[in-house]
Amino acid sequence: MRNKLLVIAAIAGALGAPIAAQAQGTITTGVAPGGPVVVGGEADGIAIDQRPAFREYVIRERVPTYTIPDRVIVGGVLPETGVTYYDVPQEYGVTPYRYTVVNGRTVLVEPRTRRIVQVVE
Repeated sequence: MRNKLLVIAAIAGALGAPIAAQAQGTITTGVAPGGPVVVGGEADGIAIDQRPAFREYVIRERVPTYTIPDRVIVGGVLPETGVTYYDVPQEYGVTPYRYTVVNGRTVLVEPRTRRIVQVVE
């Protein structure tokens, strides 16, 4: 009886392994306008090790903050007017995005859609 249980457990484990492997991957938080929002990925954003230097750069440049009534979150879309966007210097990584400061937080924005793709913390 004990051997049968071990065999059944081994077979169940072998069958469950591919399912568990598929569960590993990119985490998304729903679908924002324009596609899924990647959390924890560096998809063309500011790399983790570059973020402190980039924040210092933004402070040195005295980039003005734009105030909006909404929360500043990845996937949020900024208004069409009133926000000034700046190029990210190449020393912080080559990226298709631009940056600005909203509600005191530095964000990367997809210029065409004005969608926030990364909050640089």
